[in-house]
Amino acid sequence: MADLSGAAAPDATASEQEKPDDLTQDPKTDAPKPDPPAEGSEATSDPNMYRYIKDDLFTSEIYKVEIRNLPKFIGFNDLKKFLAKHGLNPHKIKLFGKQTFAFVTFKNEEERDKAMKMVHGMQWKGQVLSVRLAKPKADPILKKRKQEDGKGSGGPPASKRTQTGEEEEEEPLSVQIANAVTPLWNVPYEEQLKMKEQEVVEVLQRLAKEMGCTNKAMLPWIFAQKGKFNKMCCPLEAIRPSPTQTGYRNKCEFLISVGADGEDKTIGFRLGKYKGGSCAVVGPAETCHVSAEAKRVVQEFQKFIRTTPYSVYSPETYEGHWKQLTVRTTRTKQAMAIVFFNPQKLDEEELNTLKSSMKTYFLEGDGKESGVTSLYFVREGQRTSPNLEDLPCELVAGESCIREELLGLKFRISPHSFFQVNTGAAEVLYSAVGEWAQLDQGSTVLDVCCGTGTIGISLAKRVKKVIGIELCQEAVEDAKMNAKLNDLSNVEFHCGKAEDVFPNILNALVSPNVTAIVDPPRAGLHSKVILAIRRAEHLKRLVYVACNAKAAMTNFIDLCRAPSNRVHGAPFRPVRAMAVDLFPQTRHMEILLLFERVDYNSQQQT
Repeated sequence: MADLSGAAAPDATASEQEKPDDLTQDPKTDAPKPDPPAEGSEATSDPNMYRYIKDDLFTSEIYKVEIRNLPKFIGFNDLKKFLAKHGLNPHKIKLFGKQTFAFVTFKNEEERDKAMKMVHGMQWKGQVLSVRLAKPKADPILKKRKQEDGKGSGGPPASKRTQTGEEEEEEPLSVQIANAVTPLWNVPYEEQLKMKEQEVVEVLQRLAKEMGCTNKAMLPWIFAQKGKFNKMCCPLEAIRPSPTQTGYRNKCEFLISVGADGEDKTIGFRLGKYKGGSCAVVGPAETCHVSAEAKRVVQEFQKFIRTTPYSVYSPETYEGHWKQLTVRTTRTKQAMAIVFFNPQKLDEEELNTLKSSMKTYFLEGDGKESGVTSLYFVREGQRTSPNLEDLPCELVAGESCIREELLGLKFRISPHSFFQVNTGAAEVLYSAVGEWAQLDQGSTVLDVCCGTGTIGISLAKRVKKVIGIELCQEAVEDAKMNAKLNDLSNVEFHCGKAEDVFPNILNALVSPNVTAIVDPPRAGLHSKVILAIRRAEHLKRLVYVACNAKAAMTNFIDLCRAPSNRVHGAPFRPVRAMAVDLFPQTRHMEILLLFERVDYNSQQQT
C-alpha cells in the first residue's frame, strides 16, 4: 500500500510496445524458444539493452512466456485464477486490452517450465492454448538513452512549448516531487475526502451489479438496496479523516542515487518510474507526508554516505554500492534505519570497516543527533529472490527493534514486519473494525494477514480468543512478543500462507461464534481462503479491510456468489461500508466492508 517508489531494478511488467511477433517457435521440434533480437531493430540491436538479465541479478523477465489463443474477454483475474487452478504461481501477468495473448513471468526456471508443459495444448472455454518462451524487455533507461542519442543533436532536449509557441517553464523540483509522491498535495483536504468517498461509491455500485450477475437468488434484495442507497449494494458511512494530514508516515523507502539537481549520493524519492527512463531522485526535505524525524535521519545518513569512498549503485551499469534507505519512526521517539548496500567485490574486512564507521558515526559522531535507535545493514547484491524480505538484516548499532503505542497498547516492530504507515489513522481504522465486528466474551476472532498482530491484539480483551495468521516469520515473532507485552494469554499466532493455514484452523474451530477480520495485501486474498470462508457455515460475519478495493473486487464477488460445484456454503452479502483515509495527499485509502452470511432458513433476506 505504499505510494512511494523504491524499486531500483528494471523488473517491470511487460512493455506496451511488446508484440507477439517478437517471439518464434522452432517448427522442427515444436519446442518453444526465444526469438533472437531482430537485426537492425531499434529496441533490440544493442546487446547492452539486456545486461540486467545476467545471472547474478533477479528479474522475472528471464522466466517469461507468452500464452496465445486466450478466450475473448479474459481479464487479469480470470487468467490468474485459471493458472492457480492448475497449481501455477505466476510472478507477473500482462494483458493487452482485447488481444488474445498475454505475457506471464515466473520466479524461477522450474515454475516456468512447469507452466509451459501444463498449459501448452490445454483447452480453456473452447480455445486450445499455446505457450512459448518470450524475450525479456529491453532496459528502459538504456532504451530511452539510445533513443535520445539517436536524435543526433547530442545537446539537451528541446524545451516544452505551449499551444501559443512559448517555452514552458519547468516547475521547481520541490513541485515535481510533490506531484510524483503526493499528487493531491495542492487539493484542499475536504475535497480530497470527497474524491475518495466518490471512488468508494463507484466500487459499491459495481459490486451491486456484479452480485446481480453471479447470484440471481439475491436479486430482490439487491434491487431493494440499490433503490435505497444510490445504486450501491449497502449503505456507505461518511469517510473518516486522518487525525493528521501532514508528516504522518511512519515508514518511508528512499532511493540513493544521483540527485535531479546533479548532487551525487542523494537520498530521496525518484521523480519518475524506472520504466519511464528516470533514475534521478529528489530529497524529502519539502515533501509534506514525511515526518520531521524521518527527514532528520535522511539528512544525517546522506552526510555519512558522502564521507565514504563508495559510489551510489547504478541500475544502468550495475556498478556502485549504496542503493536504498528505509526509515521507520514511532510516536515513542524511536527510529530505525535500514540501509541496502551492494558489496560488489568488497571483501569482508572492508565491509566490517564500513559498518564500524557507520556505528561510530551514529552512536558517537555527528549522526548521534539523528535519533536513530536501531541501525541495520543489508547486503543486496546477488539477489536470487524478488522479495527484499528474504535478505538478512545485520544489526549494526542500537536495539533490534523499535516500539510503538497504539490504542493504549504496546507493539514491537522489526525491520520486515508490517505496521500501518499512519499510526493515528490506524487507530481510527481499528476502532471501527472493533465496533463493526459486534464482539462479546464468547467470540473467537480470526485475524487473517495479521502483521504484528495489531488488530487482533486491540480486540483481545473483549473476546474469548484471537487466532492470527501471517506469512512473515519476523512479524509473527513480533506478534507473539506483542501479546506478552500487553499481558494477553488468549491470543495465538500461526506462520504460513493464509491459503495453507486458514482452512485447517477453520476446520478445527468448534466455536459457534466466529468472526473473521481480513487485512490482506493489495492483491487481496487467495481464492483458497475465500472458498474456506464460504465452506465454514459457522463463520457468520466477516470484516474486510481493503487497501485496494478494485484489486479485491474478485474476493468481494466470490464471497457473495451463488453456491456451485466449486463454491460451497451459503453466500455473504455486504451490509455496511466506509472509507478511512490513511494516506492524505495521495489517492490511496483503506475501505472497510462488513459482510454477513445469508440465512436461507429465514423467510426474508432483508
